[in-house]
Amino acid sequence: MRKKLFSGFVLLSGLALLGGCGSDSSSPVTGCDALCAENQEISEFVVSDSCYWLPGDQDYLIYKDGKVTDTQGNEIGSFDASTGTITKIDGTVIENINLDELKELTPEKVENAKNEVEKQKETNPNSSATTQNPESSGDTPSSNGTTPASSTGTVESSSEAGPVATTGNPEEDIKLYPVPKLKTILGNGTSGWNTRYWDACKPHCSQTSLDGDEGKPKINTQAEYEASHYTARVCNIHDIEIPTFTYSKGLERYWIGIQNTPNACKEADPATGGGFTCTDMAPVAVNDTLAYAFVAGSAQTTSCGKCFHLQYDGSFKDANGNNAAKATHKALKGKHIIVMASNIGHDVKPGQFDLMVPGGGPGIYNALNLMINRTDIEWGAQYGGFLTYCQDGSKCGYDGSLDCYQSCIRDMCDAAFKDSKYPNLLRGCHWFADWYMAADNPTYQWEEVECPQYLVDKYETTISTSIETKILFQSDWSAYKGGDFITTDACSKTPNSTGEYCNPEQLAADKAKTY
Repeated sequence: MRKKLFSGFVLLSGLALLGGCGSDSSSPVTGCDALCAENQEISEFVVSDSCYWLPGDQDYLIYKDGKVTDTQGNEIGSFDASTGTITKIDGTVIENINLDELKELTPEKVENAKNEVEKQKETNPNSSATTQNPESSGDTPSSNGTTPASSTGTVESSSEAGPVATTGNPEEDIKLYPVPKLKTILGNGTSGWNTRYWDACKPHCSQTSLDGDEGKPKINTQAEYEASHYTARVCNIHDIEIPTFTYSKGLERYWIGIQNTPNACKEADPATGGGFTCTDMAPVAVNDTLAYAFVAGSAQTTSCGKCFHLQYDGSFKDANGNNAAKATHKALKGKHIIVMASNIGHDVKPGQFDLMVPGGGPGIYNALNLMINRTDIEWGAQYGGFLTYCQDGSKCGYDGSLDCYQSCIRDMCDAAFKDSKYPNLLRGCHWFADWYMAADNPTYQWEEVECPQYLVDKYETTISTSIETKILFQSDWSAYKGGDFITTDACSKTPNSTGEYCNPEQLAADKAKTY
């Protein structure tokens, strides 16, 4: 994969003006000019000798001996001065680099920047110089296999940040959030592996319970419900969010109750009227070495709404002497992903996380064919999806090249999703080819972490946030196109003197309303 770099000077100037002192690039930088912003940026760098700073989506440090590292000192590739190119360990080539246009850094300059940042904090305690730059990818190092250290507690905690107003496009939304600082965890002793699927069904974690059965969120009290991150969001077939639960279908004069929204993969009738996975829960890249995604986990490992940091080790589940790791697994090595459990899988093993990714194959159930009902699409294997299809001998074969797999999968993504009304499915499918390197069941080390606010915002229902509801049951949510929900004030938790929970006339009138 080759990338072109346009004028390092222009990139550097933009970074100095927009950089490390603001938590929101749309907000003015308070008490911090361009020099302060640059100091804040480089004060976090690990610099061992004189080097050149190459800023961008992923910042790099180019040393005079040709070594290239990330901003935390992890070696990621080499620089060829004769051609002006960086060749990364994963084979990616970055071209058109002119060292004369880059800023030179030394250990002394970084130390001075740290001192200036400390002075800024002392003279202006409210300065935004104390806030991490959400668009700086230099705070998320890739691993070079150094001694592992736990990153627990270094992820932006959902309890410390509030929801962000998002657009629904994950690739744009991710720019609004801070980037967590992660350390390598390779060799920490907790091994696991990814499988993949996208069945488009209503998430398991959108169902409520009283006893937490199968990891579901409890709704005995409001505090208990909030502590579990509520229920996972649910969308209808138009990808519009709908309630995770409503008044029961059987609501009547002498009885009240609540009911989970029917699942398009199971009890919904018609199936197209049920609940689906919201498409913006597809994986998204934070930068070259960090991504976010949702997973199905094992009940022995997780419950709904928990998050885990995984770092890939360059191998895969079934690797052995006769079946070595492929180029795809090696290209993924060192990358980090933070995943949030939105499903609990009965067939998922401890340490395994079944990655939700469009094109990954439906698995047991399939609501995707309700959303995109076309007979001319090649969906690949039921278990394994597009990649398994591309591993066929008539395509790339089992030991195919990285480029072949990426090209084959991207073509299948385009054929399936490009002309659909679900652009997030196309983005997530491309992510599997481009960021995830089309890796088949890669292995990793893992640890539990606080959930980043981005994942929390994509996970939590924005509708069913109270254990009480007035929304009426609908058997066909496909009729809902947005706006207010049909509710009723006809019912009470406490019956009247004649045992009635609901006023029958008012309830009948409300039930007669339609979307």
